[in-house]
Amino acid sequence: MKEIILLFAGGAALCWLVVRVRLLFARRGLDQPGHRSLHTVPVPHGGGLGIVAAALAACLYLGVPAFWPLAILALALVSMLDDAFQLPFWLRLAVHLGVAAYVLNQIASGLPLWQWCACLLIVAWATNAYNFMDGADGLAGSMAAVGFGAYALVLAQAANDQLAGVCVAVVGASLAFLSFNWHPAKIFAGDVGAIPLGFMAGAFGVYGVHQHVWPAWFAPVVFAPFLADATVTLLRRALRGERVWQAHREHYYQRMVLMDGRHDRVCKQWIVLMLGSAALAVLVLYGAPALGPWMFAFWMAVLAVLGLWVDRRWRAHAFGKRQPAPRLE
Repeated sequence: MKEIILLFAGGAALCWLVVRVRLLFARRGLDQPGHRSLHTVPVPHGGGLGIVAAALAACLYLGVPAFWPLAILALALVSMLDDAFQLPFWLRLAVHLGVAAYVLNQIASGLPLWQWCACLLIVAWATNAYNFMDGADGLAGSMAAVGFGAYALVLAQAANDQLAGVCVAVVGASLAFLSFNWHPAKIFAGDVGAIPLGFMAGAFGVYGVHQHVWPAWFAPVVFAPFLADATVTLLRRALRGERVWQAHREHYYQRMVLMDGRHDRVCKQWIVLMLGSAALAVLVLYGAPALGPWMFAFWMAVLAVLGLWVDRRWRAHAFGKRQPAPRLE
């Protein structure tokens, strides 16, 4: 228990310190508002570096195998360059795939080729999906706190203390980051935070399956709200022939903010959805694991219904059948 408290408090303190230092240079690296974003004033990015620092510190403290911190660090460095210089999409994707392949060779090298390739795509998709969902105040940090909290609980129960400890540090750091990122946000996570978080969500998920910590449905249910929004939205854009890597405001959470006018109200709604998703995954895992695939299908159906409801509201909003949403605050 003492170590859990130490990791949680240490992660929170380190993240808070890193973000405070970043804010000393707030005029550098500003995320400018535009027609593809939800914010209305310039906001500094790079706050996610605090969460990355907490994860790396926990890896070193707990003696986690070196490939984990090396992968996280590599993604953070490339993402930091992307935040500063807007690297080409193909270069970023190549790095994401390369890092994912490197880690999979460490944790799942015995898989048949098709399964290994499927895991590669899953980790790469999770890495980018998390970044796509980092567009509203408080959202990505909340998902990290909830999702990695669920990971930590199950990993600890399985006596996988090292990765459980890393997840605890990420939870503490994410909550500390939220004190700066809650609406109105003083700082954004940026690619330097969102990309490593997405990678950890995907790679830890695959690792848990390979180590028989949890079944294949567990991690997708824990992060279901994020994955469902990102997947459906990007598929729609791909089918329309649009550039899926280009910034836009078509995600469900973005449309909810545009209709409601306030980030914080929408974020609270998403937190309830995230907590429900994570709680459902944990309860079924320990209570009735055989029902897991059925629960997964049921939960996807629930999210689909919610998505259709948002779509309907958005169409009414777009065609003026409702009063225009208030100005973004």
